Amino acid sequence: MAKKFTDQEIKHLEMIQGVIDRMGSNSFQMKSWMLVVATALLGSFANTGNRNFVLLAVFPTVIFWFLDSYFLQQERKFRGVYDDVIGNSKDPKPVAPFTMPIGQYTGGKYSLWDVFTSMTIFTLYGSIILILLVIYFFL
Repeated sequence: MAKKFTDQEIKHLEMIQGVIDRMGSNSFQMKSWMLVVATALLGSFANTGNRNFVLLAVFPTVIFWFLDSYFLQQERKFRGVYDDVIGNSKDPKPVAPFTMPIGQYTGGKYSLWDVFTSMTIFTLYGSIILILLVIYFFL
């Protein structure tokens, strides 16, 4: 039988879900901005023929990769809080009403490195960097 949540617990969950939604939105914006900046620099390369614009595009891509990973790490931590509040985690941590103790969620899937090297993030940013390097060295 499903647990019945109090109004206070529902409000707490809504508050946590709002933060999770914002972190997801921030992550999406990092991907969008990375594409805009990389495309603009590739456009400059196409107009001028200066290959340094292609190499320059690698740096903001790495910065956006880090920022995207940070927002996804934060999202994972807030999902951990959410799971503990609803009682849906294997190793629940105590969460007081209307708190979001993300500091309790460290290591493993909550580490920045784990997010940075996750298959989806690494594949996206790694492939863009690889394409930029191929353009730089072979075109």
